[in-house]
Parts: sequence; structure tokens; C-alpha cells
Amino acid sequence: MQSIRANQRHKAPKSWQFQFKDNVFVPTLKNRRRRSELGMIILADLIAALVWLLAKVGLNSAMPTHVPLSAIWLLVLPLLCHLALHVFAPNADPTALPIVSFLNAFGYVLIQRLDPAEATLQSLWSAVGVFGFVLTLVFIPRIELLDKYRYLLMLGGVALLLMPLAPVIGENINGARLWIHLGQLSFQPVEAAKIMLAIFFASYMTEKRELLSNFSPFHIKKASGALRAGGPILVAWAISLLIMTAERDVGFSLLIFLVFIFALWIATSNGWYLIFGGVLFSVGAFVASKLFSQVSERITIWLDPWKYSLTIGYQLVQAQYAFGSGGISGTGLGRGHPGLIPVVTSDFIFAAIGEEMGLLGTTAVLFLFILLVGFGLKAARRADTQFAMLCAAALALTLGLQAFFIMAGVTRLLPLTGVTLPFVAYGGSSLVANYVLIALLLRISDQSNRRSSPHLAPRTRLKTN
Repeated sequence: MQSIRANQRHKAPKSWQFQFKDNVFVPTLKNRRRRSELGMIILADLIAALVWLLAKVGLNSAMPTHVPLSAIWLLVLPLLCHLALHVFAPNADPTALPIVSFLNAFGYVLIQRLDPAEATLQSLWSAVGVFGFVLTLVFIPRIELLDKYRYLLMLGGVALLLMPLAPVIGENINGARLWIHLGQLSFQPVEAAKIMLAIFFASYMTEKRELLSNFSPFHIKKASGALRAGGPILVAWAISLLIMTAERDVGFSLLIFLVFIFALWIATSNGWYLIFGGVLFSVGAFVASKLFSQVSERITIWLDPWKYSLTIGYQLVQAQYAFGSGGISGTGLGRGHPGLIPVVTSDFIFAAIGEEMGLLGTTAVLFLFILLVGFGLKAARRADTQFAMLCAAALALTLGLQAFFIMAGVTRLLPLTGVTLPFVAYGGSSLVANYVLIALLLRISDQSNRRSSPHLAPRTRLKTN
């Protein structure tokens, strides 16, 4: 009798239940994680709506008379992701989706205030990103499924990197050949390639972990064995960097390089890889600054943009003026002049935040990205397989480093890299790729939580009365 009662007490709670009433399926919430997530999404939507209202009042000095359909649609999209998690990943941590939802909506508000046409496109790309989010959860029920396709992912990533070099469809914008132009559609295939290569790195390093961990410059045999084991991954890394160099891109070249080095360090716990990577980075940066005018130009304006304030340094100087005008609390939403900064909705949207919301606004955005990366690293720490751990760590680092590069570049902590601020800046390919990245992290989180807590519901259950 006691054992029966114990089994009843530890019976797996239903994370999602459908009740059939009056010929209609009615959903009822049974999962604490999803209830918390729903509450935070509603709060994020309310804050985003308030930010939009303040921006409109600040811009026009009057209450808005209508709400754009794209704004309403953007507030509904997070609920679709929430429902998808209910059904396909009920045990995933609840913190990531509300943060992503707010960053996406907040970016829309800033873009809509600066360029309403781009804001409408951003809402459409958000819908495509949510579609990719749902498809990722549906077709990847276990992250280990990707481990079987490591070389296809590598070939796919390299192929995507090669596409902008094609003579017909490749397009050169602002000195970098990163774009694909198909009819009216333009996108950056490197955004998808970064995810494929990160997963490939995690998969290959998982298999060759023991051999790779033996690397040491003081032991020739161990070093040669590690290099032989890491041959394919070194080739993929070198090809990726060569392609990105041919495309005159700094940001994604650095991103792929650092994800590769940090993934090696995490997989092997061998500090020599960090030292080796630091030496390679220093040599590569020096050579690139001498061979490529774009790299040399960015370093020059990083060191002294005021000397070139009317030419190549104009964009960066205007960004510094924006931060100075914003001060601690900002000029107020809709009350600043971030439109003076060229390409402000994509490359320099962090400067717009600094002007109209000040140090408090930029710090809040920074902390949101720290929380998002922390969620990914938590999923990596709790993962019960080496591949899941490395995959989560590589994806979290990809997201965090990309956000860091653009924020550091705009504030002159680092030279400009040309990447976009995830979920906030205008850019369809970046938005879609990062939604897929978050879906993969949530899949890993769902697996780790389900395996570490056997009492949780293993899968979705459908119930009809």
C-alpha cells in the first residue's frame, strides 16, 4: 500500500493537457516552468508596448491614434513559441524565451521609430524566425540527432560561406562580400553557417576528445597525435577563415576563430589551446592589418576617429556623440537624433539605445544578453552527454561573442567588426538564425532537465474527455 501511494505521489505531472469541451480543444497549463514563462512573456510584452507608446509620444508629442498591425503581430509571436515549447519541449528552462521576446520587440520599437518600412520587414522576418524556431523543435527531438550528420554540417557550412563569392548571386555591400541576392530577397548565409560549424566543432571534438587533450608543445609525440586527430577540424576551420578573408569580413572570421578555440579548451581542459589561439590571433591580426585595407581602416578609426570625423570616422564619431548626449538616463525615447548615424538600425542600433535610454538602457540590454548566455552555459553544465555539453557551450558562445563584438565596437572598446546585435538590430538572416540557435539551446535544456528529473513528463500527452 505504501509503495502504491509513493508511486502516486511521484507520478509524472502532465506538462500540457488538452480538454475536449463543446467540440473545441481547450488547453490547460500543468507545468510550472511554462506558467512562469507565460507570465514573463506577458510582462515583456507589456513593457515593450509601454516602450513603443513612450517612443511615439516622444517623437510626435501626442498619443498615437492607431497601432501598426506589425506591432500587434510581434507581440503575438512569442505566444506561438510558448505553445511550441509546451508541446515539444515542456521541460526547457523558462528564462530564455521571455528575454528573446523582449529584445526582439524592443529592437522593433527602435527600428519603427527610425524607419517604419524596415520595422514592417523586421516583423515579417520575426515571423520567419519563429517558424524556424518551431521547425527546429519539431524535427530535432534529440540534440544527439545532429551528431550523426557532422560532416554534412561541415560541408553545408563551408558551402554557405562560399555562396557570396559566386559571380551572379553574390553581392558586395560596404566593402564586405557577405550577401546573397535572389530576386528581391537578400540574406547573409554566414548566419546559418556559424551554427552549422559550431555543431560540427562540438561533434568532432567529442569523438576526438582524448587525443586532442594530449596537445603540448613540449611533447612532440603528443602534439603530433593531437594535430593528426584534429586534422579535419583544422581543415574546416582554415577553409572557413580563408573564405571569410576572401569576402573581406572581420567580424564573422573572428567569431568562428574564437568559437573554435574556446570549444577546444572546453572539450579538453587544455590551457595550451588558449595560448596557441592567442598567438595565432595576434599574428593573423597583424598580417590582416597589412594586407587588407578594410582591416587597417577599422583599426585606424578605432584608435583616433576624431581625426577622420568627416570621412571614414564619421559614423563612429556620431555614435560617440550619441552616447555623450544620452548620459546616464538618456534624452528620452523619440527625443534623440540617432538618425544622424549612418546605418543606425543595423550596425549602430546600440548607439541609438545609448542616446535615448542612456547608460541605464545600455546596461539593461547588456545584462539581458548576459542572462541569455548564462542560460546557454547552464544548459551546457547540466547536459548529461559530452556532445550536448559542447554543443550548448559553442552555441552560447556564438551568441554571446556576437553581441559582445558589436557592443564593444560601437563603444570603441574594440575595432568595428560589422556583425549585428542579435534580436535587436535590423536584419532578417541574423534574426532567423538566432531563433534557430535559441531553439537548439532550449532542446538541450529540455533534455537535461528531463533526464536529471525523472519525475518530469517525458513527452506531451493529449487527453480528451
